[in-house]
Amino acid sequence: MTEEELKALQKQVRKAKRIATEKASELHDLVEDRLPAGFEDLPAMAEECYAACQDWAKANAEFEAAQKD
Repeated sequence: MTEEELKALQKQVRKAKRIATEKASELHDLVEDRLPAGFEDLPAMAEECYAACQDWAKANAEFEAAQKD
């Protein structure tokens, strides 16, 4: 894998991490500020956060595997 390809993968990891962090922050805000009244928003927000974390984990695993090659 070329250096440019590795940098592109690293950029994807950083973007995925930023998105996951944003979703976690939104979930945290819901818990801190809007519960118990906003409880109905909890499942959707948790699912979005989980999916974002999965995307980050996949991108990170691809990047780490590419570094070993």
